[in-house]
Amino acid sequence: MNNALILGGTGFVGRHVCEKLQREGWHITVPTRRAINASAVQHLPGLTVIEADVHDEAALTRLLPGHDVVINLVAILHGSEAAFERTHVELPAKLARACVARGVRRVVHVSALGVSAESPSRYQRSKARGEALLRAAELDLSVLRPSVIFGSGDRFLNLFAQLQAVFPVIPLAGAKARFQPVWVEDVASAVVACAKDSGLPRSSVGQIYECAGPDVLTLADLVHLAGRFGSRQRPILPLPMAIGRLQALMMELAPGEPLMSRDNLDAMSVDNVASGQFPGLVDLGIRPAAVAAVAPTYLGGHNSRSRLLALRRR
Repeated sequence: MNNALILGGTGFVGRHVCEKLQREGWHITVPTRRAINASAVQHLPGLTVIEADVHDEAALTRLLPGHDVVINLVAILHGSEAAFERTHVELPAKLARACVARGVRRVVHVSALGVSAESPSRYQRSKARGEALLRAAELDLSVLRPSVIFGSGDRFLNLFAQLQAVFPVIPLAGAKARFQPVWVEDVASAVVACAKDSGLPRSSVGQIYECAGPDVLTLADLVHLAGRFGSRQRPILPLPMAIGRLQALMMELAPGEPLMSRDNLDAMSVDNVASGQFPGLVDLGIRPAAVAAVAPTYLGGHNSRSRLLALRRR
């Protein structure tokens, strides 16, 4: 198996998956609406960028022949009910139909930790429905459910580090929400392990993997870490839920992608940690990295290098 079609290959996780598969000698196809969006990966040997709309089922079906595995990384964190439905439910349904039509059975699908049809979050409910549709299609499917993903270029720890460089106090909704952050390199390694599906204690086909880091941290803990490893650490002002929702509403109304939405707060009302009911990264031969070991390498503190060296010595 050495030909992969990667949906979402231009995104944060996708770029790392492309690099790892390329080093393994795979041939990779990355569809994107505009080729310029693939500038971060199009230089990789053995990678082909094709301008195509993967939400167009006919175009998606035409992309499949000649590929041994399809990796679906397409996701959005913010949006309307219709946007979540289109991205997390309708696209997996189209992918399932296209795979059946073209005889491409192997699919690796990246979902999210904590997905549930009963979740208060539209994001998590839509992710759960998409998973269910793919499982019902009788494909050779592997599902990965990562917690919040961090790493160089993330919009998570970098954002909180930047905010603390500007504001004297950080008003924070959902400060007590619990996460089990996972490094983007570990998630990408998990995707590659499932795509290869060799050398594992058991086949990844039919499995759901919870991709979580070694530490359970609150949102306030993560903001503190971002400040400590970034330029400066600011005091945190936890907000009551009512005020937090008002803050999130104002952010939704502001131009551009919101820093926080009310749906994000709904998702954070349930702990985003591994349940232990499914296999994890260690079952894929991956020892997950901790935030404190990786964040100093990319957050912009003046002493980040010396802190990293100290952590390595410890």
